[in-house]
Amino acid sequence: MATTTDTKNYKFNHSMIRVKDPKASVKFYEFLGMSLVKHLQFPEAKFDLYFLGYDGTGALSQGNSTFDRQGLIELTHNYGTEDDANYKVNNGNAEPHRGFGHVCVAVDHIQAACRRLEDAGYRFQKRLSDGRMKHIAFALDPDGYWVEIISRRLGSKGADDPEEQGQETDTTTYRMNHTMIRVKDIEKSLKFYQDVLGMSLFRTSEQPAAKFNLYFLGYPGDKGVPENGFTADYEGLLELTWNYGTEKDENFKYHDGNSEPQGFGHICVSVDNIDAACARFESLNVNWKKRLTDGRMKNVAFVLDPDGYWVEIVQNERFTGQENF
Repeated sequence: MATTTDTKNYKFNHSMIRVKDPKASVKFYEFLGMSLVKHLQFPEAKFDLYFLGYDGTGALSQGNSTFDRQGLIELTHNYGTEDDANYKVNNGNAEPHRGFGHVCVAVDHIQAACRRLEDAGYRFQKRLSDGRMKHIAFALDPDGYWVEIISRRLGSKGADDPEEQGQETDTTTYRMNHTMIRVKDIEKSLKFYQDVLGMSLFRTSEQPAAKFNLYFLGYPGDKGVPENGFTADYEGLLELTWNYGTEKDENFKYHDGNSEPQGFGHICVSVDNIDAACARFESLNVNWKKRLTDGRMKNVAFVLDPDGYWVEIVQNERFTGQENF
């Protein structure tokens, strides 16, 4: 294994959310075409982890080891929550606990994909036909987390697209496209994700009338940064949402998902050499939640982004030839 680290080898591996009932949640994400690629059990600590992602023919990470992938969703289940009538996650979209916003799945035929979800009894925060934006929808997973549905087809008009009518959907073509978090100071956040974590800015969407901008970042890998700005065919992107003026409010703060009420936990970047990567982060004066040497788990670290969101750092198993867990 190399003794140095190169951010070109980094991957946006997964996004972790806590769930009440793992059976219901796994069923939902499998209905969206994902596969369970890893199930880790920690009975002594009374929690399990479920890693789900696209693994079929045509999937960008097909067959890779768990931490040599992008665009996974990690479900964390703390034993007993499924039997607790009062247990409820914070989905990140309700005041005063906003922070994490959603995950996003890109699909082949968006009308058919949404109809299939509705026919299966799943709820929607926003249907294609709702509001002004007819080209996106938001489904709700069993815990009420928002799952954005977008089209992989360039120029799709969603609900108003006659080419979509009568089409069927194939979940093996779906992508876990991005994870959205809200940030207070976009300049600080862009600097962190680009200069510290080595991501590239793929696309910016400015919405001055609505007073917010969106910034899509990721690791280009072999695909490279999209020349036309169309990002729906990628997996493992990070969307930063910046609402104008938040950076000027000294008391403004987003909820990190890990203080009560809990919900979203962290995003995770896998690296080529975890010791070298953490030494580099140390040299860049990052804020640590957990160094490699802290606690019992010596093979994971956590750094904090400018808003206090946790970013897990793990070893990409392709560079060591052995599994992390």
